[in-house]
Amino acid sequence: MSVPDWPTSYGYSMFALPISTWLTGGIFHEHTHRLWASFVGVLVVALTRWMGGKKSRLPLTVIGVVEILLGFAFLKISPDLKGAGHFLSGIGSVVLLGGIVWVKNKPSAGRLPVLGWTAFWLVQLQGLLGGLRVVLDSQVVADVRLGTAFGIFHGCLGQGFLVLLAVIALMASRWWVQQRGCGIKSNPAGRWFLFATILIFVQLLIAATMRHQHAGLAIADFPKAHGQWWPDMSAEAVAGYNAQRVEVTTSEQITTFQIGLQMTHRIVACFILLAVSSCAWKARKVQSLKPLAFIWLGLIVIQFALGAWTIWSNKAADVATAHVVVGALSLVTGALGCLISFRRQTVSAASPEVPFQK
Repeated sequence: MSVPDWPTSYGYSMFALPISTWLTGGIFHEHTHRLWASFVGVLVVALTRWMGGKKSRLPLTVIGVVEILLGFAFLKISPDLKGAGHFLSGIGSVVLLGGIVWVKNKPSAGRLPVLGWTAFWLVQLQGLLGGLRVVLDSQVVADVRLGTAFGIFHGCLGQGFLVLLAVIALMASRWWVQQRGCGIKSNPAGRWFLFATILIFVQLLIAATMRHQHAGLAIADFPKAHGQWWPDMSAEAVAGYNAQRVEVTTSEQITTFQIGLQMTHRIVACFILLAVSSCAWKARKVQSLKPLAFIWLGLIVIQFALGAWTIWSNKAADVATAHVVVGALSLVTGALGCLISFRRQTVSAASPEVPFQK
């Protein structure tokens, strides 16, 4: 929220904000986030165009024209729709360019073109959610700040989008293609990979809710919670906790719900550590899964330590950011492990496990 308007930045076009203003407050972080997101959007349009081959030219051209027309229509209809109009016009221009650029290539094999189109729509939805998080920040519906709600969805969709791109990278890799046709036995790690990955995604939902409610320090000590193994969550106790708070990122009072959410976050973290440890144990005899499983376990151990360090450091920005990054890497690693595990199980179970064959 260091830049309070969208898609403009302090009234300027996003790409024309004077550099002299970037170092004021947190503008540098928020504005570069927007610029980087725009660059990612351009790359995704190129990815969709490339994986779809020449068959994607016409759909991209039509979508680009429609988005530009809708953008101009919104600009004319109402000043309240000005942001959406600029957003659609900008996206439509990039999409139209992707459609009219002549690249003569065949579509990618398998499901890759479909995954490319999925990424295409997700990146646009992600940009829209990010913008709504800004413009609706002050609006409250049923005691819920809309900006916070959209921020939670924005954060979670970002994790899902990252997983999708990692899946595309894996399925487009030479290793994935070379594994096709290999007879590999079913392995017992697949369900554990799936269970642990779902747990990690649930954990990220909880974390996003905590982060956007500024509840990361609803409990300011670890491993105990307000001096106890299970904190007192009575109204009197919560009032006492608020009186002793040292967090400086918000003036809002913590609530019983936020304390319970923080405890749930800690409990789920323990279950994730156990589940991923079980994955590593189950995958120890599966040649192509063993390295990934133990890397995953290492990430979870680091993530657990970073979570504790976040609290001990009073939520220092660099530590908290590292905690978010390793959480995203953990989700991606689990998702790729699931893909590899279940693909292995769908291949001929009658053949022994062998290295890839040409």
